[in-house]
Parts: sequence; C-alpha cells; structure tokens
Amino acid sequence: MENILSRKLINVEDYRRQAKRTLSRIIFDYLEGGAEDERGLNHNRTIFDQFRLKPKRLVDISQRDISCKIFNKKWDAPFAIAPTGLNSSLWPYADRILAKSAAKANIPFMLSTASNMSIEAVAKSCDGEKWFQLYVVHQELAVKMVQRALSAGYTTLIITLDVGVNGYRERDIRNGFAIPLKFSPSLILDGMMHPGWSIRFLSQGMPKLANFVSSEAHSLEVQNALLKRQMDTTFNLESLKKIRDLWPHTLLVKGLVRQEDALKAIEAGADGVILSNHGGRQLDCSISPMETLYEVSQTIEQPVLIDSGFRRGSDIVKALCLGANMVCLGRATLYGLAANGEAGVDDVIQLLKQDVDRTLAQIGCPSITQLNKDYLR
Repeated sequence: MENILSRKLINVEDYRRQAKRTLSRIIFDYLEGGAEDERGLNHNRTIFDQFRLKPKRLVDISQRDISCKIFNKKWDAPFAIAPTGLNSSLWPYADRILAKSAAKANIPFMLSTASNMSIEAVAKSCDGEKWFQLYVVHQELAVKMVQRALSAGYTTLIITLDVGVNGYRERDIRNGFAIPLKFSPSLILDGMMHPGWSIRFLSQGMPKLANFVSSEAHSLEVQNALLKRQMDTTFNLESLKKIRDLWPHTLLVKGLVRQEDALKAIEAGADGVILSNHGGRQLDCSISPMETLYEVSQTIEQPVLIDSGFRRGSDIVKALCLGANMVCLGRATLYGLAANGEAGVDDVIQLLKQDVDRTLAQIGCPSITQLNKDYLR
C-alpha cells in the first residue's frame, strides 16, 4: 500500500478515497453503502446544495468561537462522533481509538450497541465523557444494557428508533457480508490486494459484537433475538417511558425526522432528539433530516442534534443556522480511522474544526451562538 504520508489529505473526501484504497472491497462497501438504490444516501449530500450562505460584512471577526454548550457542558466544537457499529473491521480496537480522539478534541463520543468493544472496556480506555447508544433488540436485554452503561459511568443514553427492521443494503447482500466474515476465495483474493488492512484485521482476531457476548443474554427468547439480530418491533411510547424511568441522566431519542415525533419524545421525558435517517442505510426514499430541522427546532425547546451526510464545515454551519445544537459525524471520522487509525481520526476532527472556523469568518459571524436562519437562503 502506498504510504499515506506521501499523500496530502486535506478534506474528508480525500480520506474517503484513501479509505477506499486501504480497505478490502467488502468492508468499504459496508462502510460506504446505503439502502436499495442508494438514492437516500445521495440525497443526504445533495440537500446541502439547496441551502446557500448569505455573508454579512462590516463585522469584527478577528476573534471567533466555535465552541458550544449543550447539556450544561462546554465542548470545543459543535460536532460529536456518532454511534457506528463493527468499527474494528476498519481498524483494530477502533471504538477505543474513536473515544480517545473525541476526548482529546473535547467533543462527545457515542458508543454503539453494535460495537466491537464492550461498554465497560471502552469506559476504561479513556477519560473523556462517553455516551451510549441503545438498540432495543429485546426489552429484557435493553434493561441490562442500560444498567451496564449506568454502572460504567456513561453520562448520556441514546435510544435509536429507526431500525425496526434492517435496511435492505444490497451491497452487503451481494458481497455476502456477515459477522463473522466468511473467508471465501473472493475475500481472500481481495485481502491479498489490501495487505495492510489484512494484517491489521487478522492481528486482532475476528471482530465480535462485544456487548452481546454476555451471560446476561440467558433466556432462550433473548438468545434467539440476538442470533437473528432482530429489533424489538413492539417498542412504543410506553416502552420509551419505561427506559426513561431507568435512566437518571440525559436521554436522547435518535432516528426521527418528523416534528410531531420529536414532540412526543420530549413529552415522554427525553432531554433532546437526534434527527437522522440513519445515513441513508435504512429507508432509501426517506427525506433528509435537514428538510425538517428548522421546524423541529422551532417546535421543541430542548437540544436538537442531527446527522446524515455531513462532510464539510459549511454543512455543519448550515445545520446550526437551521437550529441544530450539534452535528453528529458517522462516516466522516470513520474514513479517517480506516485511512490512518487514530492519527486519521484526529486529523479529520481538526480539519472540520478549521473548516467551521473558516466558514464563520467567511460569512461574517464571530460565534456559532450567533448563527441563525438569516445567514441562509
């Protein structure tokens, strides 16, 4: 593999291309792919072109502030690392790397239920604040995971609602992607063409869904649900209220695009919402959360976070103008991870910090706290 230091990687797209060169095709397709025809995946990117920035002049921008305050904590940037699963297929011990990079940058890190390191192992790996994202596979197991996250010191619980059934991801189906990976002749050949990835992948052993390797998954019903990776399709407003009663700290509900659903979540006790279409990986013809962000931010007083498709500082600034309190990054930081491990994640975070700051200067706004819809057309 060509030494990454010989390439000048200056934006997220550069890291995406390097990740594609580095990873085996089956793994890159898992990272990159969306549902069905991937129109939703593409729509998440093109939606940003529908919003143009209107710069202000005659403003003192000599001092600029991109820090934000959310849930009574000040962060150094208005973005977080979103929960993503099976990260160790990209780089060994990836969940720990992402958590450490977030802590160094003073931004939130969200651990996925589908992580390859356990709730407890990640909690011990760094001193930064950690948030836990919960997939409700089975309500009995969900209670156990909430209790584990609480005992391990996680400060925020995120309940994801947009995976009632798995999205129809045709790249993964064609590639035969599954955990554990099946070493087919095509995968072995692909691995030989990506030796750096292969050596790293084999050095850590086959990635596992660490949070599901537990004696707590004891009942036959729970084990069956885990085996089939089925989500609890009965989860409703009452189910949300029950988890709210179990969790004494900040609670967010993720996977919403409708303002009435955001309002229901808040009325059920949520402290905020994360607008998301799961990065285009679930419903191919879903709208982008950017299309309802402003109306949701005007409907509830609690913090509104958003993900799905963010690649540039200007994308982040546009969301903040529409009322978002914070943006969550999924693929963007994973491209950095896949390309160059911890150094790649650190670099992507710094590039986006600089990009947000530069955009503020260009539009004549000294602080993200002053951003509003007037900066957009």
